[in-house]
Amino acid sequence: MTGTPLRVGLIGYGLAGSVFHAPLIAATEGLALDTVVTSNPERQEQARVEFPDVRVVAGPDELLARAGELDLVVIASPNRTHVPLATAALEAGLPVVVDKPVSGTAAEARELAALAEKRGLLLSVFQNRRWDNDFLTLRRLIADGELGDVYRFESRFERWRPQLKGGWRESGDPAEIGGLLYDLGSHVVDQALVLFGPVTQVFAESDVRRPGAEADDDTFIALTHAGGVRSHLYVSATAALLGPRFRVLGSKAGYVKHGLDPQEAALREGLRPGPGWGTEPEGRWGRLGAGDSPRTGGGRPVPTLPGDYPAYYAAVAEALTDGGPNPVTALEAAAALDVLEAARRSARDGVAVTL
Repeated sequence: MTGTPLRVGLIGYGLAGSVFHAPLIAATEGLALDTVVTSNPERQEQARVEFPDVRVVAGPDELLARAGELDLVVIASPNRTHVPLATAALEAGLPVVVDKPVSGTAAEARELAALAEKRGLLLSVFQNRRWDNDFLTLRRLIADGELGDVYRFESRFERWRPQLKGGWRESGDPAEIGGLLYDLGSHVVDQALVLFGPVTQVFAESDVRRPGAEADDDTFIALTHAGGVRSHLYVSATAALLGPRFRVLGSKAGYVKHGLDPQEAALREGLRPGPGWGTEPEGRWGRLGAGDSPRTGGGRPVPTLPGDYPAYYAAVAEALTDGGPNPVTALEAAAALDVLEAARRSARDGVAVTL
């Protein structure tokens, strides 16, 4: 990729903006972080320290007033702001990346997709966990036929956080689009759809377990895919003992993988993409086999492919400069939101929902 780097405006400098987006944008050839938007004085100072050459402004209006000086807007602000900010940026003529979930409903996601298409602009959704090391490894195993026909996919994104942290993510206000169903659920549902395709039926159980909590913090989703695979997805902040990240059962073999991809922890620690990025030690590799428990040494260890979050923004840059494919479309995000909305209805009514 050659030429002048694309100038990127980043709206939001909380967890998503400061830990994920800003470092990955800065590390991507062909992209340059130009402006950070945050009204929080401490975060403004943090952005200036971490990126001394970057302009810092208090509000999105200041950013959009300079739309002609930018090439891409990234929206990493609270969920309730995603749709209005993405709409404003597209109407200002700017391509947009939106953190997940792109919106609270599938209908809103499709409206944004239609606006982007009308304007001839890129609209991409940051589903970074398509580039987790374990997910990349599982995709390879399935593609290579190592599992045979997959029957059941179990995916867990569990944490032990018995104390509330506060903030909009734990708010019970529907306008905030908080709770684990839309937070971690956006990841596990997206991964299931990427692996096994459309869903015909959804059943969910969603609970508020922690004292004082307002939003769901312990949720289970069962999916029946059109191709016959059944996905069982767990997201929880109340898991005192963590289950395997993946347990995948097929006609030839099964694959079990424990632990989370290391990239988020590395970014939180201030590490940046470079040699050895996204790799994990042999002791954390998953195991592939049939008939024996991985806990007792059954199966064979499978080297985990390196995780590759930088690939997302590299693909965005290529899409904008060379016409490459959008790495995650808003319509793909809408399909995941169809499932999340069905899961919410199922948990509320205690019934399976047909899509």
